[in-house]
Amino acid sequence: MASAKNPKATPAKAKAARPKAEKAKPRSRAARPKVGTTKEQPIVDRAKPATAPPAGDALERGDIFFFYRPDVDDEAPAGLLDVRRFHLVLRPERGDLVRLITIGRKTLPGSGPSGGNHWAFVDRVFRDPEALKEALSATTYATETQGERHLPEARPAGEGVYALVRHGRDTVLAYALELPEEPGEVQKAFGIESRGRFLVSIKNPDVESPAGLGLDAGQRAELPDDLRERFGARKWHPADPPAFLDHEGVELILIGGRVAPEDDLGIELDPQPEDADQAEVFRDLHLDRTDRTIRPLFEGNWA
Repeated sequence: MASAKNPKATPAKAKAARPKAEKAKPRSRAARPKVGTTKEQPIVDRAKPATAPPAGDALERGDIFFFYRPDVDDEAPAGLLDVRRFHLVLRPERGDLVRLITIGRKTLPGSGPSGGNHWAFVDRVFRDPEALKEALSATTYATETQGERHLPEARPAGEGVYALVRHGRDTVLAYALELPEEPGEVQKAFGIESRGRFLVSIKNPDVESPAGLGLDAGQRAELPDDLRERFGARKWHPADPPAFLDHEGVELILIGGRVAPEDDLGIELDPQPEDADQAEVFRDLHLDRTDRTIRPLFEGNWA
């Protein structure tokens, strides 16, 4: 297993350089979404795709990262009860977008028949890795009742490659880990497997959610007309095109157990072994190499 002291000597992956883009504009919403336990909602309506991608091709490919942020004033988490947020980060291979998606239940849905539906939302969208690094960094803030509070920095829990694939009327997110080599206690806590796949369905922002569920009206995405019109009268639409995920405040459901590992998606994922020098979470996302970032990512242990 690779570690910071004795990383495996593996040739680095060749990837096309992305042009430097302007920094993302600050998010206009004053209030941050509150994430709590959200009831699962069944996906009962499907949208028929208008056109199909070429056989064996994906709607989108890129790099996938998993992050967890410990709870306030907790620098040494030891389980999910000590975790405040669980994030999924998608960086498409074409373009300069980086999407930060927050998973409400702090775990991925299971791959078995009872995988379940897990609510999530697009928290932030960046065009500069430095902006993502800042969003994941530690912060200190003042409260009226408890004085100064410290929110620790987020720690990486996995890195790999992903593809968004059209599968019948659904959109499947399939991923394969590159780090860690084998899932450890951290990955098992969040439901991160060596390989995983689940359906992704986008919620119509014009449809109200039951009281106490989902984002408030002022926090929901303002989609452009071409994406909004795809819903028609439906509440849900597959993540097709992936441009749905380019808008902050988009709500989605991750659905596990619907796509078996043996189902042919018509694509291949090609994860590459990596060491501390090649890990893209450091090289491309610019996170600092510390014990708190290396231990969960390479060893699968809490930090």
